Amino acid sequence: MEMKGILPALVTPFDTKGAVDHDTLASIIEYQLKAGVKGFVPLGSTGEYYALNNEERRAILKTVREVVGDRGILIAGANGSSTREVIEQVRQTRDAGYTNLLIAPPYYALPSQEELIGHYEAILEAAPDINLIVYNYPVRTNVEVGYEVLEAFRNNPRVIGIKESSGNLLRAIEIGSKYKDDYQLSCGSDDQALDFLLWGATSWICGPANCFAKQTVDIYNKFAAGDIFGAQAVMRSLFPVMATMEAGKFVQKVKYGCELAGFKVGNARMPLKPLTDEEKAEFRKVFEATQS
Repeated sequence: MEMKGILPALVTPFDTKGAVDHDTLASIIEYQLKAGVKGFVPLGSTGEYYALNNEERRAILKTVREVVGDRGILIAGANGSSTREVIEQVRQTRDAGYTNLLIAPPYYALPSQEELIGHYEAILEAAPDINLIVYNYPVRTNVEVGYEVLEAFRNNPRVIGIKESSGNLLRAIEIGSKYKDDYQLSCGSDDQALDFLLWGATSWICGPANCFAKQTVDIYNKFAAGDIFGAQAVMRSLFPVMATMEAGKFVQKVKYGCELAGFKVGNARMPLKPLTDEEKAEFRKVFEATQS
């Protein structure tokens, strides 16, 4: 499976009663497809995976698969705090028709690198028909997918890529250089997307694409066509809003961006609180600046 282009990390819309809003989810997907995205990543951090129950997760996977059909690649998040739990999630996700899975280290358990290698080995053994994309997001898991892990799986054809969300550009450079023949590198640090592309990333798993689909696709397409300065100009226009998102309350800001873009996605689920009026005004200012 080739990870290429803009792959939105899908939000999970909620209606006024707090239930998953599948109609709005379908509308967002159609908006993104029209903009030219190449695939979708449901049930990730932006999709509030941790705040959903198994029934909701299954329903979201079903909706995304039915709406997208053969119009894009699908990569699903499957995560948990123990290997046993993750394997259960992997099987559920596989039963929903997904074979490309994005899996972070178990949160809370704080495994060593040796234990993390064993964790991924157990998943691959339990689900022999999946492709694995490892997800490095240490600010969320408090565990880094270290180079020991990358070395352990560099000759395994089923471990196909890494979403790098550490915010450490030096890691992206190292992965894009030393491991360029072993792993497909996907940008997971939105404000560094252009840097990632320069260092060999082939895709961008992108939360802001929920509300900036056209602009993010434009960055990627311009870069792919060799128009680096054109890509830089679009990135420059988006950078203030990207930086604002990365500064904190990322999910709430992506969801408010969706609202400003015309999609009623509701608030993030607790424990996350809605943006204050002051925070909304600040975000609206940088959002509107990108529309000029």
